[in-house]
Amino acid sequence: MNKTELHIEIAPSDLSYAPAIARFQVDMAMESEGYALDYERTLKGVESVLQDDTKGRYVLAVIDGKPVASLMLTREWSDWNCCWYLWIQSVYVSPDYRKNGIYKAMYEEVMRLAKSEGISQVRLYVDKDNKKAQTVYQKVGMSECHYLMYEVEV
Repeated sequence: MNKTELHIEIAPSDLSYAPAIARFQVDMAMESEGYALDYERTLKGVESVLQDDTKGRYVLAVIDGKPVASLMLTREWSDWNCCWYLWIQSVYVSPDYRKNGIYKAMYEEVMRLAKSEGISQVRLYVDKDNKKAQTVYQKVGMSECHYLMYEVEV
């Protein structure tokens, strides 16, 4: 796909895009972590976000009316800094459209939103073995921070 041929539209997401976003999430989990997500459960999760913006919101890239990429944004309150942080999550660009500036276009929209909403920092986490994604994030100006992430299932 030639970069000059593409007109990337950053579209507001609504329920009509839920199936595409859910498919992106299923494909991303398999590709990046070898993890098989249940599509129907993922679809319910995506619909839940689209129906309740306190859970998050999506930034969607559309080319010729077709969704080709998405990411989800969630907010975190920092009591240390008395401000909001914005987290980029669930990033996926369809393989046929990679290396065409699509993530960069979505990231620019994220930064526009962050500035307009007085967000202090934009953060994301990435699988430690996903070197391709890490390179993309570095190219748009993000850098690795000093935090490690821990988790426990409940």
